[in-house]
Amino acid sequence: MAQITLKGITKVFGHDVVAVDNIDLEIGDGEFMVLLGPSGCGKSTTLRMIAGLEEVTSGELMIDGKRMNDVDPADRDLAIVFQNYALYPHMTVSANLAFGLRLRKVERDEVERRINKTAAMLGIEELLARRPKELSGGQQQRVALGRALVRNPVAFLFDEPLSNLDAKLRAAMRTELIKIHRELGATIVHVTHDQVEAMTMGERMCIMRDGRIVQVGEPLEVYRNPADTFVAGFLASPPMNLLKARLLGRAGELEIDLAGTGIAIPPARHGSLESYRDKAVVFGVRPEDLHAEPAPGRVPLDVKVVTVEALGPEVVLIASLADDQELAARLNRGFSAPVGSDFRLYADLEMMHLFDPTSETAIAEG
Repeated sequence: MAQITLKGITKVFGHDVVAVDNIDLEIGDGEFMVLLGPSGCGKSTTLRMIAGLEEVTSGELMIDGKRMNDVDPADRDLAIVFQNYALYPHMTVSANLAFGLRLRKVERDEVERRINKTAAMLGIEELLARRPKELSGGQQQRVALGRALVRNPVAFLFDEPLSNLDAKLRAAMRTELIKIHRELGATIVHVTHDQVEAMTMGERMCIMRDGRIVQVGEPLEVYRNPADTFVAGFLASPPMNLLKARLLGRAGELEIDLAGTGIAIPPARHGSLESYRDKAVVFGVRPEDLHAEPAPGRVPLDVKVVTVEALGPEVVLIASLADDQELAARLNRGFSAPVGSDFRLYADLEMMHLFDPTSETAIAEG
């Protein structure tokens, strides 16, 4: 397997289109790293530079301590799986799996052994004699994955390989990829714009925006402690509620004024918040941290019901505050309320976040 290091990596198309802007990233040997972000954020370009399919404009790309900037893609010993699978239509599944090995002049017996082992791992033994046009989308995806696995490369690069699958199959293939990673202990770099994929598959995630890295960390750590409003608003659906508020108070006291509701902040959490006294802030709270019942540590918020979305296992309440700002709450599946009615939600104060409205970065507390 391999350690992949990006030092000051930049990619410029033409004279002035900066796709990736001076990023640093360390991907550990055997790690499952997910590059996550919206379309156009630079994640696929970053993956293609690692693969050697795009030239690095500046910076250093290292694999196991060796500089790879000018190394031919074929000599990097990396396997890449694309979104469109890129199978050879005139070849059988077996021939597709064997193609890369035969180019590398692997012995015939070893080719057969690897094909049989990989086919068994992916459950495609009965498909080996078929051609791609005779396969479903999910089967083609497994073959594309098998073509990468059969090579035993130093690392796998996945460029949104699950995006063409339906929701049920996508969930099943997420599980398969996790199992494969655990079995092989392989270094995997997986590009996606799907937050669920990132949260469930990656050991760490790297969130990108406008060609830059915004935050890197374990999925739950990033989820619980977003570095800025972009990360807070990008992860999960519905995302974190980000509401305009103001920090008020006299010496030794601080409270958040949220649409006329005062939320007292315990002294132990004041910390750097003192510098925001009498200033605007962004109040963040995730939908699952808003409740229909009171409890210790929860503060009341009076809202008006906008809509109630029954999703089966849960209900998403969309409601508005007194100043017409809307928020979402994830409530128990038995919840119901008439549209337009007044209701009181309870926010878990321990789970609140505050952000600087200008820089959009999280304000440290305590």
